[in-house]
Amino acid sequence: MFAAFWVLVGTVDEMAVDCCWAWFRLSGRASTGRISLEVSRAPLKGHAAVLIACWQEEQVIAHTIRHALSAWRQTGFTLYIGCYGNDSATVAAAMSGAGGDNRVRVIIHDREGPTTKADCLNRLYHALCEDERRRGCRYRSVLLHDSEDMVHPAELAVVDGALAKADFIQLPVRPEPQVRSRWVGGHYLDEFTEAHAKSLVVRDVLGAAVPAAGVGCGFARDILERITRRRRAEGSAGPFAAECLTEDYELGVLVWREGGRARFLRVRDEKGQLVATRAYFPATFEDSIRQKTRWVHGIAFQGWDRLGWSRLAWRRPGRVGKLADAWMAMRDRRGPLTAIVLASSYALLIVELLLGIVRVAGLADEIPVPKSLNPVLTICLASFVWRCGVRAGFTAREYGAWEGVCAILRIPVANLIAIFAGQRALASYIRTLNGGMIVWDKTRHDAHPAAMSVAGGPVL
Repeated sequence: MFAAFWVLVGTVDEMAVDCCWAWFRLSGRASTGRISLEVSRAPLKGHAAVLIACWQEEQVIAHTIRHALSAWRQTGFTLYIGCYGNDSATVAAAMSGAGGDNRVRVIIHDREGPTTKADCLNRLYHALCEDERRRGCRYRSVLLHDSEDMVHPAELAVVDGALAKADFIQLPVRPEPQVRSRWVGGHYLDEFTEAHAKSLVVRDVLGAAVPAAGVGCGFARDILERITRRRRAEGSAGPFAAECLTEDYELGVLVWREGGRARFLRVRDEKGQLVATRAYFPATFEDSIRQKTRWVHGIAFQGWDRLGWSRLAWRRPGRVGKLADAWMAMRDRRGPLTAIVLASSYALLIVELLLGIVRVAGLADEIPVPKSLNPVLTICLASFVWRCGVRAGFTAREYGAWEGVCAILRIPVANLIAIFAGQRALASYIRTLNGGMIVWDKTRHDAHPAAMSVAGGPVL
C-alpha cells in the first residue's frame, strides 16, 4: 500500500507535466527555435565572460578551451579559467589550451584547493570585476561552463540575443553516448533528454523559476550584480553560495526571486542540431552515485534549508507563476522520497519472488490481494508502461531508435543509482547538521567529446 500510494501520487504528477507539455506543443507555446549560420556568427551586442572552475581537470580543460576558441567565431568574449596553485597539472593544461590567446584569462586562486566550486567561481567573478574597473568597460553577460564541456558554435549568439528580453538563459545539456558505458553512462541520455525536452519546457511556459544547470547558462550582468549585492550583505564573497553543493541551481532560482525573467530555450542550428552543451557523464556506478548524491543533497536538503517553502517568491505578481513555482519546487525536492519509494518497491519485488518460489514448492498458501488494492496496482502498471513509452520516445527522437529501446532497459539502472544516491545524500546531510564541512566532491573527467571527434566520435 505504501509503494502503490506514492507511485500513484507520482503518476498524477508526471501525467500533469505530460499533459501540459502536449498542450503547449499543440498550441505552439513550446516550439523549438531556429538560428541561421549568419546569425550564429554575427558580432555580439556586448562582451561576454565565460567562467570555468577547475580542480584536477588536466585531462579535459585544454580540449575545452581549444574547442571554444575555434567554435565561437566572435571576438567579444573572455574565458576565465579558475585554477589552484597546488594543482600545477591543471594550470599547465589550461595554459597549453589557451596558447597565448588574449581571450583566455587563467586565474590562480589565492587559496589552496580544493575549496568548493562556488568559491572558485566567486574568485573568477572578482577577477572579472577587477578587469572591468581596469579597462573601464562592462561585460554584458556572464556564462557558466564546466571544464569537460563541448560548447555549440551558436551558443554565444543564442544567449546574447535572448538576454535582450530576459535576465537568465538556460540552454539544454546533451550527454554524449559512451560505448564503454552503455548502461550507467547511458542513463544520463534518457534523464536529461526528457528533462530538457519536456519538464524544463513546461517550467518555462508556466513562468516558474528555471534552475541553472551550471553549464550552457547565461546571466545578464545587471541581475548578477544585484544578486552579488544581496549576497555580500549576507556576508558572502560573491554571487555564488560557497556553502552550497548546487550553487548553480540556487542561482537560477534567485534570479526569479529577485524579479528577473528566466528562460529555458531549445534552439536548433542550420543543420538541425540542438544548440546544447555536450559532455561525457560518469561512466561507473560509483562515480554516478557520488555525483547524484551531491545533486540530491544540494537541491533537496540544502534547497529546503536555504530557499525554504514559505519564501517561494509570494511577492511576485501572477498567481499561476507562484503556484507553478511551488509545484516545481516540490518536484525538485522529491529525490529522497523517490529513493525510499523505489527501495520499497524493489524490496517488494524481491520478497514476492521469494514467496512465489515457496508457494510453487507447496510450502505456503497464497495470500489473496485485497480487492481495494487491485485498481491501484492496475493504475501503477499502466503508469509504468506509459512512462516507459514516454522516456523511450524522447530518447529515440534525439539519439535514435536503438537508444530509445535501451532507455527502457536502463530504467532499473537509473532507479538503483537513485536509491543509493538518496541514502548517501541523507547521510551526508546529517553529517553537515553535526558540523561536518562541505567539500568539493567533484567528478573526475578523463575524456572529452572534442578529442573523441578526431577519432570518429561525435562532431557538432
